[in-house]
Amino acid sequence: MKLATLSKDIPASFVVFLVALPLSIGIALASGAPVRAGLVAAAIGGIVVGLLSGAPMQVSGPAAGLSVMVFGYVQKFGFTTTCAITMVAGLIQVAAGTAGVAQGALAISPAVLHAMLAGIGILIALGQMHVLLGDVPHGSALSNLTELPHSLANVNGAALAIGLVTLGTLLLWNRFALKKLPFLPGSLVAIAAGTVTSLLVPGTAPHVHIAAGLFDDISRPTFGTASLSEVVLAGLALAIVASAESLLCAVATDQLHSGPRANLNKELFAQGVGNLLSGLVAGLPITGVIVRSSANLNSGAKTRLSAILHGVWMLLFVVFLAGFLEKVPMAALAALLIHVGINLVKVKEIRKIAEFNEAIVYGVTIFGVVFINLLWGIGLGFGLALMMLLRRTTVVEVEQKEIDAGALEVTIKGSIHFLAVPTLTTKLRSVPAGREVHLRFQITALDHAAIEAIRAWRVGYQSSGGTVVKEPLDTLWRELLPRPTLAPPPPASNPGVAA
Repeated sequence: MKLATLSKDIPASFVVFLVALPLSIGIALASGAPVRAGLVAAAIGGIVVGLLSGAPMQVSGPAAGLSVMVFGYVQKFGFTTTCAITMVAGLIQVAAGTAGVAQGALAISPAVLHAMLAGIGILIALGQMHVLLGDVPHGSALSNLTELPHSLANVNGAALAIGLVTLGTLLLWNRFALKKLPFLPGSLVAIAAGTVTSLLVPGTAPHVHIAAGLFDDISRPTFGTASLSEVVLAGLALAIVASAESLLCAVATDQLHSGPRANLNKELFAQGVGNLLSGLVAGLPITGVIVRSSANLNSGAKTRLSAILHGVWMLLFVVFLAGFLEKVPMAALAALLIHVGINLVKVKEIRKIAEFNEAIVYGVTIFGVVFINLLWGIGLGFGLALMMLLRRTTVVEVEQKEIDAGALEVTIKGSIHFLAVPTLTTKLRSVPAGREVHLRFQITALDHAAIEAIRAWRVGYQSSGGTVVKEPLDTLWRELLPRPTLAPPPPASNPGVAA
């Protein structure tokens, strides 16, 4: 490896480590999981996924986008069963990557995707608001909203002061100092400021608690009281969401550099191996993370070595320096997560979605994610987006104009298929009765149902005294069929050479 590459990758790996460290701790706590789970997942995401990755400039680890789903699994099944679900998700990803179906994960409406992330951001912010006030988060968005007055009435002044200092430091650092000191991420500076504040303000505030050494009593994945079908279905849901997030992150990361483009199937396979191992050693689920990936590139990384080394630094921290975590106040991590959550609601993307008339899809998805659950929100949004697509494909134009001797020329335009039959039939019935109708077609598609609908209308129109002149529909249908590409004829054989 070239010295010039090392001189870029090593400093970049430290920056990514400093970005990932507080986020991994905070995401673990927001997921209802042990602190160690977030750190272990970050180490595996860096080392294992980094080595196998099909997107070498992408950095993987625990992501805020999965924390809501993981929290739900932990509350429903327990943490050890959540680890088993993570392993199942990893196996599904490995199989999908091997089968070469990674492109299918990109078949999701941007309105659904951004609404899903925004809904997750709102849930994170609502839950962590209670931690900022010195309380604990509740199980749902509605509970977090209704219990907010209680948390405000019983606010822990020390926790609130720590959180406000952390949040203010983060905003000011990112606004004024980050460009001058890019090797010091705002999240780390903010956590440090919050920790120092906890030593100065009167009163006590909750701190990160580690019951035992990070490698003592590692939980082994189990099914617990869950059935095999429940674990498999939960793993499938986790695999779909994690895969979509990772692959979309890989595509976004490609736009930030000019190096080799991502191999999405290879990346999906790598993510699967990472989740399989992370679940096995009681870590959180792993995805590609755009915050870490952009920090990696902005710090000058040139190869996958930077992502791998960031995982090495994370592992060394877990082994030798984990005791420092108990000095970090929970309110400081809550402030960091509130900032992350709010940033998941992207106003620029909302405006773009509104321009494409998909605001209703965004609204329905975000409502479902926040007030029902993540999968219902995605399902409602995807279903509505699909219905709107089908509606657009059923737009049929039927134009009428007078021609010689009182005859009518009726022109049908659009893509005419079974979904368009109700609209087509309604418009054809508006043709005045008893006339000579010359039927013309300017269409791009025609199927059996449409042919039968037009024939039925013609028979009915003519039985009521009218006349219909049209081109043969079967011939038109054959003309619209995609024609097979003909192979070029074989070269003529040389008569002078024996066959």
